[in-house]
Amino acid sequence: MPETPQPNIRFLIPMAHVSDVKRSLDFYAKLGFEPVSIGKHDDGHHYWAHAKSGKAHMMFASDPESVKVEKEATIVLYMYAEDIVKLRGDLLAKGLPISEISKPFYMPKGEVCLTDPDGYIILIGQAD
Repeated sequence: MPETPQPNIRFLIPMAHVSDVKRSLDFYAKLGFEPVSIGKHDDGHHYWAHAKSGKAHMMFASDPESVKVEKEATIVLYMYAEDIVKLRGDLLAKGLPISEISKPFYMPKGEVCLTDPDGYIILIGQAD
């Protein structure tokens, strides 16, 4: 029986196609993300960015050349928090509309939902 090749994928960073990279950076900064690298045109327009918060990474692109997709792609971003109650309070204080804490079977400590400026759904749960 032939050996199954080992996967070469070592890290995943979601890249969301957004209408305004700067606006997305500002929104995700409220979730604790800080820019790692930003691509700007000569006029200062942000067309691409990589941001991170701890081990969580995201990329954003607004230039059609940066993201080539055949059809509209939808993603749901799932993030983990250390203290869901505190995080929800912090985000409410920052003016972000966020759901009440629910406790689905897979996330008994709690989960909240919010939507980013481009309509991407963000679920945040507390695992333990």
